[in-house]
Amino acid sequence: MEAILALEDGTWFRGEAAGADGDARGEVVFNTAMTGYQEILTDPSYAGQIVTMTCPEIGNYGVTPADVESRTPQVAGFIIRDESPVASNWRAEMTLRDYLVANDIVAISDIDTRALTRQLRSGGVMRGVIATGAALDPHALVERARAIPQMEGSDLVRGVTTAAPFDWPAEDPGEFGVPPERRAKRRLKIAAYDFGMKRNILRRLSAHGCDVRVYPATTPASELLATGPDGVFLSNGPGDPAPLTYAIENAKTLVASDVPVFGICLGHQILGLAMGGSTFKLKFGHRGANHPVKKLATGKVEITSQNHGFAVDPGSLPDDVEVTHLNLYDGTVEGLRHKTRPVFCVQYHPEASPGPHDADYLFDDFLTLIEERRG
Repeated sequence: MEAILALEDGTWFRGEAAGADGDARGEVVFNTAMTGYQEILTDPSYAGQIVTMTCPEIGNYGVTPADVESRTPQVAGFIIRDESPVASNWRAEMTLRDYLVANDIVAISDIDTRALTRQLRSGGVMRGVIATGAALDPHALVERARAIPQMEGSDLVRGVTTAAPFDWPAEDPGEFGVPPERRAKRRLKIAAYDFGMKRNILRRLSAHGCDVRVYPATTPASELLATGPDGVFLSNGPGDPAPLTYAIENAKTLVASDVPVFGICLGHQILGLAMGGSTFKLKFGHRGANHPVKKLATGKVEITSQNHGFAVDPGSLPDDVEVTHLNLYDGTVEGLRHKTRPVFCVQYHPEASPGPHDADYLFDDFLTLIEERRG
């Protein structure tokens, strides 16, 4: 079946339908990872976005339920160049196309994703529509793309956060997990804000010796602190951090407390805002598994996994907040630490292990911070 991708700048591409019938609307972005398409599809940070994979062939190892990052795919749509017709992996339970159809995800294949990526790099990420069917009008689809609400100023977290608190079961890394370098001296009690959290973050916290209770994004910080946690975690999530006033106010309360706090991705941006900084939208964001990040204290470079479209402005930070990590592609902030409070955060995903384990030490740092403060 025919499919068309139309962008708000008037550009359009004709290809083949590679998933469910219908149409998909969202912000069109690109991801440079060569593997991990299933994790990308199910990462809540991609809510409201149509993801373009720059790797030319996608789907060759199929789909397995063990690798999902949330209960269901979260992307608005999916764009690939060549769709693998087979799933060549002993763990696979279905093909990528079957998975997309079963979960009602509209996708397009057989388009020039290199040209599309160059378009997004030059013009910046933009709104787009994928539609399937016969006799499609690309010019009408362009107009539909232009009518999609902008990502800036939109609260996408409320659509992906958990509806009620829940406990993540204690577990050690399984057959495909990686044992941590160390575990906590005792089981630590962690309260975690779910802004769209990837499951592997919970797996890593548990593997490091933490019992994690996950809370909805709008839960008052006083409720978390009343449970007496050893530490508080702020998760990744989708969209613009600036309109999340409830999360920023809660983060201010956490910073003012003496409880150790660790944030990743959107959690990093929320903490940056809570500590007095500001954020801005990147032209085309950072999405991939090969981004070099420099730890300023040691000069060591980590190969990191990233997925975000906003960043913290270093010039806006107060004197009591220091930048700990920088992105070597564009010099943007990748890590922060409060100089007097037990609070730190990173923009990238240490649980994703692209390096493969360059950044797992950050979970150790969280344990150390807790044990130094709370025994």
